[in-house]
Amino acid sequence: MQKLDFENTRHYYYPSGTEAPYGGQSSSEKTRSYYEEDQPYVEITLDIHDDSVSVYGLKSPDHRGAGSDQSLLRPGRSSKSNSVLKRIASSVSSELKRVASSVSRKPPRPQEAKLRRSKSRAELALKGLKFITKTDGVTGWFEVEKQFNEITKTSNGLLHRSKFGECIGMKSTEFALALFDALARRENVSGDSINMDELKEFWKQITDQDFDSRLRTFFAMVDKDSDGRLNEAEVREIIALSASANELDNIRKQADEYAALIMEELDPYHYGYIMIENLEILLLQAPIQDVRDGESKKLSKMLSHNLKAQQSRNLGVRFYRWMKYFVFDNWKRVWVIALWIGAMAGLFTWKFMQYRKRSDAYQVMGVCVCIAKGAAETLKLNMAMILLPVCRNTITWLRTKTKLGAIVPFDDSLNFHKVIAIGISVGVGIHATSHLACDFPRLIAADEDEYKPMEQYFGPQTKRYMDFVQSVEGVTGIAMVILMTIAFTLATTWFRRDKLKLPGPLKKITGFNAFWYSHHLFVIVYSLLVVHGYYVYLIKPWYKKTTWMYLMVPVVLYLFERLIRAFRSSVEAVSVLKVSVLPGNVLSLHLSRPNNFRYKSGQYMYLNCSAVSTLEWHPFSITSAPGDDYLSVHIRVLGDWTRQLRSLFSELCKPHLLGESRLNIASPRHRDNRSNYPRILIDGPYGAPAQDYKKFEVVLLVGLGIGATPMISIVKDIINNLKGNGESSNRRQSPIHNMVSPPLSPARKSDAFRTKRAYFYWVTREQGSFDWFKNVMDEVAETDRNNVIELHNYCTSVYEEGDARSALITMLQSLNHAKNGVDVVSGTHVMSHFAKPNWRSVFKRIAVKHPKTRVGVFYCGAAGLVKELRHLSQDFSHKTSTKFIFHKENF
Repeated sequence: MQKLDFENTRHYYYPSGTEAPYGGQSSSEKTRSYYEEDQPYVEITLDIHDDSVSVYGLKSPDHRGAGSDQSLLRPGRSSKSNSVLKRIASSVSSELKRVASSVSRKPPRPQEAKLRRSKSRAELALKGLKFITKTDGVTGWFEVEKQFNEITKTSNGLLHRSKFGECIGMKSTEFALALFDALARRENVSGDSINMDELKEFWKQITDQDFDSRLRTFFAMVDKDSDGRLNEAEVREIIALSASANELDNIRKQADEYAALIMEELDPYHYGYIMIENLEILLLQAPIQDVRDGESKKLSKMLSHNLKAQQSRNLGVRFYRWMKYFVFDNWKRVWVIALWIGAMAGLFTWKFMQYRKRSDAYQVMGVCVCIAKGAAETLKLNMAMILLPVCRNTITWLRTKTKLGAIVPFDDSLNFHKVIAIGISVGVGIHATSHLACDFPRLIAADEDEYKPMEQYFGPQTKRYMDFVQSVEGVTGIAMVILMTIAFTLATTWFRRDKLKLPGPLKKITGFNAFWYSHHLFVIVYSLLVVHGYYVYLIKPWYKKTTWMYLMVPVVLYLFERLIRAFRSSVEAVSVLKVSVLPGNVLSLHLSRPNNFRYKSGQYMYLNCSAVSTLEWHPFSITSAPGDDYLSVHIRVLGDWTRQLRSLFSELCKPHLLGESRLNIASPRHRDNRSNYPRILIDGPYGAPAQDYKKFEVVLLVGLGIGATPMISIVKDIINNLKGNGESSNRRQSPIHNMVSPPLSPARKSDAFRTKRAYFYWVTREQGSFDWFKNVMDEVAETDRNNVIELHNYCTSVYEEGDARSALITMLQSLNHAKNGVDVVSGTHVMSHFAKPNWRSVFKRIAVKHPKTRVGVFYCGAAGLVKELRHLSQDFSHKTSTKFIFHKENF
């Protein structure tokens, strides 16, 4: 009885430049014939564990003589050799799996063998060519049948071809039509309509779990003439169809080029067609994987065990654990909020007791006056403090030049501003209600003896309620309430982000402009507050009127800040060096850098364009690195101001660049026209959460859409710092920025740079978005020899791996990157991923690779992803030795 040891690593040899064994000839016959001809061989190292076979390495025929251990599968080899070796790897893996199955003690039944074969192939390749995904919204035949009955109410129970995609829940209309035609040809269905029974048969084939069945269906979609062969025109058509389904316009435009590439790969003898076996080989290429060492496996196993939910039945224990983790994750916020609440409670109590002891006022107005005065005291504090979080220069100086960032959550300054606004709203409500609903009626209803002590404060007693309302105190108070209500309302997300679709003229009260202008009503509010505090009830001596005392320092600080901004932005005007109008409604501006403009990666600055608005300043992340001799920003059109700015520069660029696909005024011939560009003023830089990345040895950078802008600056800064610290000996001129990498200044040398590893995940929906930072991606791929920065681009418009709608895109991506080193989706040297990242897997991988390490997690983008990333950071910090410190920046 023959016994094979599949736990060891084995070596197999095949001739270089030949096909691997598959098809009608057995592997032994082909191998024998090759060796009889004394062909040069290729050494293949395989890692075999049970039913899993992975290619560990391929060595060239002359590796022994040359002493090289270079793998032929690594970049830099010819595409022809790469293709042949991949086919050999795939075929050897499949053949070894077949042998392993044949020598098992108890041979499986034919049905089990077929199922195992099908499942194994699917796991090796795309995990099955599924046609329906969860995102399509169809859960099973019941829903399809329901949709069929709804659609065919007026068509006598016949489903038209044009409604097929809608019925089965497939969003890609063109792909659904091609699928309908393929299934109709296979089932010999004539006409453009099908009945319920035919639809049910279609559905069985679409949802069939057998990989071979799905592959035949996919092949039939391409094989329009049903001759069992695919010519170049048919391949071109399915490429265009797949590109359309995945919203990849660039691939659709280059369908001819990519069809020729596939034919070159699968039709090496130029027959003019390819067969289904060729397509299967390409789909089932065995992945080249490194064998993880035992320690990594052990860590991964321990990590998986630790992350299992372990809920105690004891409610007290669960509450204690939750409270412990809550304080651990939020202790900075906790002590600041506790201090703020304590200060308000102390002021309220102090003022309440002070008026409780005043017999004259308390006798007439009772506890209402105590509550009103207590709330008024908290309002003075909050009206003073609400200015501090918006003093951007002060906060930037504190977080950059001092150590307060270790205990003060400067990242939450905007949130603290909102919390104080809520405190003001509560205080105003209590103060106004106590006066209007209690104090004034009691003063009117008091008898003459009770009211007599109040004459020195309110004058002769009146029986008209409006006399109190029309007083200086009443008018200023009501006016402040109205103005603050307007400002607070227009600052809410519904109005500021223009989520309310109001008709006609009312539309102007929504959007960022309405928020920006309404917030400047604070100038009037503070003026009224000073007047209101001067004419305050029940206080006569000026030194007891403390409103101005609360406001003096914050108001002076804020006015000083505004003067600095105005002076700084007008001292040295910046000039426009380069303009690019990019896909996805993005405008890129390269500006001259003032001599005194020093900033850190991750920070932002404000821009003003007088040609659009002389008053409006808008913040944008700086995408250039501190070592660059220019400033750059990438502005996405999201409102009126950005839309007008983009239109303005587009119109100025068109006369000079007529016929170019991208508006770009970087060339010297356009420099004479710079005087025609609108005047740009800048103000900054200002601190942001991402600027603290240098404090961490390992960083996880996550950018969502245009939120990648601060992360790009960080990526460029890491490259520059590595060069400056001797990590890269290549001091040649940068091909991207056309400048020599600058030496580190004394200021930057003193700023400790600890980052040794960076993971950058950029998630975007539009393929054109990759053009925004294409040059940066290519520069990292070319200069990062030590793999310090790991780039991951995700295009969410492409269906996930394993979906038939993206299968051909996946094949194209692998072929083109192997041959040309360029990704077909992003157009860069960085391979793109499809669909959305599995964030838990991302965190798990980093935790396994970096145990006992503090990892900085920096996110910029829409608020939707914040909750998940924060939860994962906390979860992995609690249950592993890796501590993830989460920072966010929303727009």
